[in-house]
Amino acid sequence: MERINVDGPVVSIITPCYNAEMFIRDTIESALNQTFSNWEMVIVDDGSTDRTVQIVESYASQDERIRLIQLEKNSGPAVSRNTAIQHARGRYLAFLDSDDQWLPEKLERQLEFMQKRNVAFSFTSYKTMTEDGSETGKVVNVPENVDYHELLKQNVIGCLTVMLDQEKTGHVQMVNMRSRQDYALWLHLCKRGFIAYGLQDVLAKYRVVHNSVSHNKWKMAKQNWRLYRENEKLSFVKSGWYFMHYVWRSLKKYLSK
Repeated sequence: MERINVDGPVVSIITPCYNAEMFIRDTIESALNQTFSNWEMVIVDDGSTDRTVQIVESYASQDERIRLIQLEKNSGPAVSRNTAIQHARGRYLAFLDSDDQWLPEKLERQLEFMQKRNVAFSFTSYKTMTEDGSETGKVVNVPENVDYHELLKQNVIGCLTVMLDQEKTGHVQMVNMRSRQDYALWLHLCKRGFIAYGLQDVLAKYRVVHNSVSHNKWKMAKQNWRLYRENEKLSFVKSGWYFMHYVWRSLKKYLSK
């Protein structure tokens, strides 16, 4: 793979965390095990009350690529991610939440994919695991590409798989909302004209945590509606049109399990 000549890291890994002592070790280890090594990991702790900070500090003391930033008060994942982005030094941003993991070739394959195709925005297929880390056998495959209108019908982009080339997108940040802020950013980029390109390789593992917002389908549906109306400023009719697509696709996914 062609190397990019820059001062500092090529990739900045954006990792927000809050009370993640059960999972953060595996997350960091999955970064350390990457076959592509020119990265930094910017971990922003959102006021954890468990041993998350001590665990991250132990890794940071052993590897200068890992940096910890602590917020004074709990502010939500959007603020944590934006803080990490503000301190990022890499040309590329890659998102990895504190309970998820990457497969070893994730960064190498995705960088090669983006450089060969000269794209700004990419995402990959991934598999799921249970809260205790056992693989479920389920794989979430992704389309070859998605534009703004298709993305409104359903968010097919897993945050843990996204990589952005800031040289092409310019500086990015997430809307300060408690959930769906990643979806809002993908929509913003696609609305600007960027196509999100899907790499079919399974390169990450998403942990299904039972008390998470993403596990509560009713809350997800309500938040999608709010996103259409408040963030995207769609009319009631357009919001209803896209919401019907969202519900139908969600039902199909549920019935196929």
